[in-house]
Amino acid sequence: MNCSICRAYLRAKNPCPGCRGTDNHKPVTRLRCKIKNCELFQDGNAEFCFSCAKYPCEDLQHLDKRYRSKYRMSMIENLEEIKKSGITKFLENETVRWTCPACGGSICVHTGSCVNCLREHITKDRLK
Repeated sequence: MNCSICRAYLRAKNPCPGCRGTDNHKPVTRLRCKIKNCELFQDGNAEFCFSCAKYPCEDLQHLDKRYRSKYRMSMIENLEEIKKSGITKFLENETVRWTCPACGGSICVHTGSCVNCLREHITKDRLK
């Protein structure tokens, strides 16, 4: 997940520090995240899910299906892009994809709107 487009990360009051950040002030749902708490990451053996022999595991496939249908974004496609091009290139592409052309703010994957100007950019079917 690209934290910079997440509603919890983008909120003004008590923003989430991201899965890799400290657990201080995180909602309990983030603390219980099956992906974040995967033994592969807890052991420090991997940086990304694609390093795991179980990739894509059932938990990741479930999350990917939900994000594809509700938010028009794929966790597995993101991971494949990171694997192919590296994290730096992935984040460069994400910045272009999720930056509001009207004001330069961030488009939230969960709401489909810019957090600054509130302009809607995502409909059920596509990114505008």
